[in-house]
Amino acid sequence: MVRKIVLYKNYFLDFYESQEPKVQEKIEYVLDLVRFERQIPKKFFKFLETTDGIYEIRVITTFKSIRVFCFFDEGNLVVLANCLVKKTQKTPKNYIKLAEQIQKEYLKSKKG
Repeated sequence: MVRKIVLYKNYFLDFYESQEPKVQEKIEYVLDLVRFERQIPKKFFKFLETTDGIYEIRVITTFKSIRVFCFFDEGNLVVLANCLVKKTQKTPKNYIKLAEQIQKEYLKSKKG
């Protein structure tokens, strides 16, 4: 199984480029799991139940816990939205809302 990962606008890229090289490597490792594993372990990829199709990709390093929000389009296409370095136990709702807005904007731009 191979999933294609695409970026929508610069949300992910800006975040990724602001990270140090070791963290970038870890992000790439987890994205490869999403890309190539038939069943991605929940430790790395989780559906956010209170949302309309938003998932979080979990990247855990020694000092940081990173969340990359994403959604599916046309089956195996994973669209990366916004990201954050998680500082609390709960994921801030405004980041989830932003991911949902990005998803709506993305779907609208495809129709347009």
